[in-house]
Amino acid sequence: MPVAEDLIAPVRERTLNPLTDGIGSSARAHEHRLLSAARPALPFLNWVGMFAKPLLKVPGLGWITADPLTARAVLTDPDHFTLLSEGGVGHLWAQILGDWVYDLFDGPGHHDLRTRSRELFTEKTSFEFVERAWGSRITDARRQFDAGEPLDLADLSRVLVGQMVVTLLGMPVAETDDPDDAYREIFRTGEELAATALGTTADTVLPPEKIAAARVIVEKLTGHIDRAFETASGDTIIGRCRDLGLTLQETKGLSTLLMVAGTETAASAMSRTAALLYDTGQQHALIANPKLTENAVREALRVTSPAPIIGRSVLADLTIGKHTLRAGERIVVLTWTANNLAGDYRVDRDYIPQNRQLWFGAGRHLCLGGPLARAELTKIIDMLVGDGRPFRIVSRRYGKRVLIPAYESLVVQKGV
Repeated sequence: MPVAEDLIAPVRERTLNPLTDGIGSSARAHEHRLLSAARPALPFLNWVGMFAKPLLKVPGLGWITADPLTARAVLTDPDHFTLLSEGGVGHLWAQILGDWVYDLFDGPGHHDLRTRSRELFTEKTSFEFVERAWGSRITDARRQFDAGEPLDLADLSRVLVGQMVVTLLGMPVAETDDPDDAYREIFRTGEELAATALGTTADTVLPPEKIAAARVIVEKLTGHIDRAFETASGDTIIGRCRDLGLTLQETKGLSTLLMVAGTETAASAMSRTAALLYDTGQQHALIANPKLTENAVREALRVTSPAPIIGRSVLADLTIGKHTLRAGERIVVLTWTANNLAGDYRVDRDYIPQNRQLWFGAGRHLCLGGPLARAELTKIIDMLVGDGRPFRIVSRRYGKRVLIPAYESLVVQKGV
């Protein structure tokens, strides 16, 4: 059935341009440069999205929307939109992982999987995962940071994400002179796999050589699961998947997808949150009222929207506003633009109903690891300002030609 007009009408007091208004001149400038460095077309695409009210058709790309209510309507309508056909992320990964993706990702098996795995990342278990995975590493980093030593938060975030992957998947860790190097390598491998999706915004059909290369990386990341599947602890992803009745193949595939979805995005959010707190001056408001930490985390996810676009294919004809979408066409949700329409980064901003958690998607494909991302950011913010003293950014360098916009380096230090 067509999406109801009252669900997609934009709800705004005034139209904001997230590229020229909103997050404070310094923060806005740095976010623009960061997006440009990662994927040069992103700022232009976000700008074009300003005219997608509620939709705009772009030659060679398909339909786009940057309206949060339209985006939510699309992402919560499995009768008319899918991620399994050309244009969706499920179509991309099925070529690498196998046809089982079509069932488990959006088919009959998806609801069953989500139902059985909904307790995997609760607020409680997520904070426990963070404490167990990061352990003494985050404690040591905080001790050095509080003592006034410079800290490259972008590098630390990659190490911490590597540690989280090891904890969740029970991966073996190589012995190195610097223990952090093993975790950096795990992160780099996950980053390399995620890069498979680079250049697929307009076409998710992968060439054979790219599929072959991706499968080699998948085996490198998940080969240990063959040995660990039967005996893995129930508090790891492997053990939990086994206990839920997933096959070995499905467990390896799901572990791969969790790595792709939760490595670069998590590391990106950590350093960009620090940059926002400093560039907007909002760290001072947070220091004055630490009870706003939950808001600060939510706002950071909204403004950064680490996964800036979400693609879907149209399953059946429908009408949105004055536009008719035909089966087989594509639609791209510009999540970064949609989320930033609400305005600047403010730790005292109330919950925004029309956005909800759009940075995590919506509906049946709402990010399973959302609570874990919030727990990770809460820990990082506590490290940055938990002692009641502000910090400053000493230097920064933007990541170039990467799937997820992120800082290559962000050196922070106590004291302004």
